[in-house]
Amino acid sequence: MSFATMKKQRQSNFSRLNDEIDKLKSGEKRSGDDDRFWKPEIDKTGNGYAVIRFLPPIEGEDLPWVRIFNHGFKGPGGWYIENSLTTVGKTDPMSEYNSQLWNSGIEANKDLARKQKRRLSYISNIVVVEDPKHPENEGKVFLYKFGKRIFDKVNDLMSPQFEDEKPTNPFDFWEGANFKLKIRKVEGYTNYDKSEFAEPVPFMGGDDVALEEVWKMQFKLQDFVGPDNFKTYEELKARLEKVLNVDGDFTAQPSSAEYDSPGEAIQSIQQTNDVAEFDSAPPSDGDTMSYFAKLANE
Repeated sequence: MSFATMKKQRQSNFSRLNDEIDKLKSGEKRSGDDDRFWKPEIDKTGNGYAVIRFLPPIEGEDLPWVRIFNHGFKGPGGWYIENSLTTVGKTDPMSEYNSQLWNSGIEANKDLARKQKRRLSYISNIVVVEDPKHPENEGKVFLYKFGKRIFDKVNDLMSPQFEDEKPTNPFDFWEGANFKLKIRKVEGYTNYDKSEFAEPVPFMGGDDVALEEVWKMQFKLQDFVGPDNFKTYEELKARLEKVLNVDGDFTAQPSSAEYDSPGEAIQSIQQTNDVAEFDSAPPSDGDTMSYFAKLANE
């Protein structure tokens, strides 16, 4: 798909993105030290501010984001920090074990399943518009990893709840909007509730020549859901057995192990940019990224 084709088809692509968000609602390569990733810096009080612009899909990819499920918790045998195979529509031993815990009907097991459940993050290409702490980042293309709270704001802009609000595609060069990232510390957790989209405005003045240069500088997102980012079922099961200090089949019994809080695990180990939210029950393996295959065949 050429740049000209991308521009011409952006309205139909907007409809497709809304369809994909509907699918996410119905079910509902770690960044690490990768210098391709941008992360806003916060001050000593936990506050931070920046402005970014989400970018459209690159050539060969249909969506401007990928979503990844992973687990991060500490058991009696150490830390379990792994991407979940449910990201790519496969059975995952951690999800199976959590299902056993939940279905046991024992309240202590349910609490343990909540602490061990998978967490959701997204990765998109962005341009940093304003970065007061690091102005050298401004105007550059980065990858940005974020959580459900920020994705909900993307969804709200694309599918507004009120009649006086116009649906807007934040990933559109010409009709999208800058995102004002406002970070606070609330009850010990990083909070993004004050973050908001500005009024829609053409990026870089709508200059197609400049926009095409930005478009070509983006990074491949599908690499993060490639085989190299996931261990096999057998490898994950062996790691889980070691972390849980068990051998062979898992048995859903109440655990006396000390577990760090989910928020602490996310912030200090997984290094995600958004606080994960817990559902009332662990998600099933049926909630997957199968739409990637569907889009590829269209």
